[in-house]
Amino acid sequence: MLSKIQFRLERAAKAKLGALAAWSLELGAILLLTANVAHAQLYSEPKAPAPQGKPSMLRNIGIDQKLDQQVPLDSNFRDEAGRRVQLGQYFGTRPVILTLVYYTCPMLCNEVQSGLASSLAILKFNAGEQFEVVAVSINPRETPEAAQKKKKQFLQRYKRAGAEPGVHFLTGDQAGIDALAKAVGFRYGYDPKTDQYAHASAIMVATPQGRLAQYFYGIEYAPNDLRLALVESSQNKIGNAVDQVLLYCFHYDPATGHYGAVVMNVVRLGGVITVLLLGLFMTVSLRREFRQSRELKMRGPA
Repeated sequence: MLSKIQFRLERAAKAKLGALAAWSLELGAILLLTANVAHAQLYSEPKAPAPQGKPSMLRNIGIDQKLDQQVPLDSNFRDEAGRRVQLGQYFGTRPVILTLVYYTCPMLCNEVQSGLASSLAILKFNAGEQFEVVAVSINPRETPEAAQKKKKQFLQRYKRAGAEPGVHFLTGDQAGIDALAKAVGFRYGYDPKTDQYAHASAIMVATPQGRLAQYFYGIEYAPNDLRLALVESSQNKIGNAVDQVLLYCFHYDPATGHYGAVVMNVVRLGGVITVLLLGLFMTVSLRREFRQSRELKMRGPA
C-alpha cells in the first residue's frame, strides 16, 4: 500500500516537473520572440548619407568679377516698349549701372531692384543726367510688357522726377543674354521643375565706354559707395571736390565689393591739412603782430 502511494507521488511530481519545463520553454520562446520584434522595430536599414555641399545645379551659380572687361555693346535686345535696341545705345556719355535679373522672379530679383532704387533715391545724382540704369532679363521668354511693368515699379520706388528716360528694362534672345552674362561673369541656371532661374545677386557699374569698373553684391548697396563708383567710373566728369578727396582716401576693394580707406593716403592728406592749418595760423599771427607794431610806431613814445 505504501509503495503504491509513493509511486503515485513520484508520478505526480514528474508530471508537475514536466509541466513546469514546458511552461519554461513556452515562456522562453515568448521572450525570444518579443526581443526579436523589439529589435526589428528599433533597427532600420542604414540610410544613404546626406549630400554634402551645394546641390549640383548650384555649384555652377555665382558671379566672377571681370574688372575692365568690355561688355558686348553690339548685343541686340528689345526695350520695354518693344523696340529693337543695341546695348551700346545706353553707353557713350555716362556710366551705367547694370543688373541681370528676370522680371517674373518671385523674390531675389525684386529685392535687387528695390535695394538699388532705394540707394539711388538717396543720391543727388539723377538717372538720365549723371548715369544710366540698365536691367537685362536672363529669361529669353519674357516680354517687353513684363519689362514695362517692372520699370514702372522701379520708378515708383525711385521717386525721382524726370528719371524715366534714364532707366531701361530690356529683354532679349538667348544669344544676346549669354554674351552679356559671359562678359560680366554672371553664372546662372534654369530649373525646369520649378520654372525658375537660380542666380546670385549683384549690380555692376560700367564706364561710359562699356568697361566693368565695380561690382556690388547682395541686395543692399551703400549710397556712398555707389556715388564714389559713379564718380570714378565717369572718369571724374561728375561729382565735386569732396568726391575727389574721398576717392583719394578710399579705393575700391574687389574682394568685398566696397570702398575702403587707404591708410597712407589718409595719412598724407592729414599731413597736408596740418601744414595748411599751421601756415594759416602763422600768417594770421604775423599779420596781427605787424599790425600791433605799426600802431605802436604811429602813436610814438608815451
